Amino acid sequence: MSHDRKVAIITGGSQGIGAALIKAFRDRDYRVVATSRSIRPSTDPDILTVPGDIGEPTTAERVVSEALSRFGRIDTLVNNAGIFIAKPFTDYTVEEFQTKMATNVAGFFFITQRVAAEMLRQGSGHVVSITTSLADNPTSRVPTALANLTKGGINSATKALAVEYATKGIRVNAVSPGVIRTPMHAPETHAFLSGLHPMQRLGEIQDVVDAVLFLEQAPFVTGEILHVDGGQSAGY
Repeated sequence: MSHDRKVAIITGGSQGIGAALIKAFRDRDYRVVATSRSIRPSTDPDILTVPGDIGEPTTAERVVSEALSRFGRIDTLVNNAGIFIAKPFTDYTVEEFQTKMATNVAGFFFITQRVAAEMLRQGSGHVVSITTSLADNPTSRVPTALANLTKGGINSATKALAVEYATKGIRVNAVSPGVIRTPMHAPETHAFLSGLHPMQRLGEIQDVVDAVLFLEQAPFVTGEILHVDGGQSAGY
């Protein structure tokens, strides 16, 4: 198989934003490696699906090794997998803490570390992570300390890695959305969630996809936390 076409790895690829990102990269003739716990085999020979828990280092190793074996290169990593639990800080359980840390933090760390090692060998690459605007713009209307702890850490790591790899051909960015209309949010919550944005509406999945694609095509942009949040980052 020819190795001259670009390859993107997308985590959390079974539904919502992840599924839309897979389609968007395929529409641009990328080969795609998609992973999630529930990912199913694809009939498209240019999509490789690897089921597994992204919080486990063995999943990261398998995703990267199978990507290289099948397609021979890795150009882009989209860290899309994530869990969002909003509740008062003292109500979080040990299990919720451990689950969020595994998916949001370990799920970023292990695969990014493994992909970065390959990108360093290639001398090129782009890592973009999906975080949340609430990480640096919290609101009293939604208690989100655990999201801030995990996704805020990714925002900070994004800037640190962007500086570390700035002269090595690797760019590192993040997309920081507001509340996006996905199956995660029940329809009866939409009116309240819309009110969290100055634009008074929910974001759409395509808004996040467009932001990722912009960063993918912006070679002089690195260390950017791109807010796609209906004005949340500007104030209330």
